[in-house]
Amino acid sequence: MKLWYFPTGGPSAGGASDGSAPAGLTIDSLTLHEAEVPRPGRGQVLVRMHAASLNYRDLMIATGRSARGALLPDLVPLSDGAGEAVELGPEVTGVAVGDRVAACFMQTWLGGEISPDDAASSLGGAIHGVLAEYRLFDQQGLVKMPEHLSYEDGATLPCAAVTAWNALFHGPRPLTVGQSVLVLGTGGVSVFALQFARAAGARVMATSSSDAKLARAKALGADDGVNYREHPEWQTVVRDLTGGRGVDHVVEVGGPGTLPRSIEAARQGGHLHLIGVLSGGGTIDPAPMMRRGVLLRGIYVGSRQMFEAMNQAIAVHRIAPVIDRVFEFADAKAAYSHLQAQTHFGKVVIRIA
Repeated sequence: MKLWYFPTGGPSAGGASDGSAPAGLTIDSLTLHEAEVPRPGRGQVLVRMHAASLNYRDLMIATGRSARGALLPDLVPLSDGAGEAVELGPEVTGVAVGDRVAACFMQTWLGGEISPDDAASSLGGAIHGVLAEYRLFDQQGLVKMPEHLSYEDGATLPCAAVTAWNALFHGPRPLTVGQSVLVLGTGGVSVFALQFARAAGARVMATSSSDAKLARAKALGADDGVNYREHPEWQTVVRDLTGGRGVDHVVEVGGPGTLPRSIEAARQGGHLHLIGVLSGGGTIDPAPMMRRGVLLRGIYVGSRQMFEAMNQAIAVHRIAPVIDRVFEFADAKAAYSHLQAQTHFGKVVIRIA
């Protein structure tokens, strides 16, 4: 079989023996390699991978900016993939040959609260990912895809979709009908949050630097769009659109560069779901958040139980993931470069087979 990997750590890769990324790691470091097709052991499933998708985390890893410690030597990247179960090991009961499955971002986080051990099972970072023609998984690390989705669609779900679902529906006060949601930008998490919020009967506002992207967001169901280049103080526009009240939920993917404005855009007692660090710089003054009783909740993807609940909602509402562009397996580097250009709307996908 063929697989892509990054030469991260180990003497053969020219890196440090502790598994940290070698200096100068870039997208061009991605290397195509041939390996033996693995055989499943007890409780394992061999999956013929059909598609994978990229997240901002993957770009950080590819450019040596991973924020979660040392990388696995010679890392096979990408956490998000879908394929067909083609061979089962002994004692596999939850998956059958021919099942269309997607991999869980964290292979051991089945439900409940996340643990450090769960975080250490994240695909494409702590353990090898899915940018390969075949991949072994423990049966507990797979979920069945909604029937109406293609493999390309299914590959978009494990990180971005589950993250958005966790943010909106698994906090102390989940989103309810008639509430308002602000999504920042039009990347994968934000677009999924838009779709889920609309399916739940919420009012959705979106920000972008592009009027064309805002038009697409409105076509997906966003009620309002705010161009943050035209309105640098976009939080004021959001408050004006809500009659001065502010929104109930903010899906915050920017980080330090946008968080102060997101705090101001939220209502008294509103919820901020902190997901990404797309914008750097800036300092956080906790006083406005404290004064207005805003709840800040950090989100790190979600559990298998969340994934399965989300898939039920996707099936019921016939939600179709928004895919910006599909690249062929041989063009994996071009897919990374397309994500890096930040011109995408929705998800960037690699077709493996």
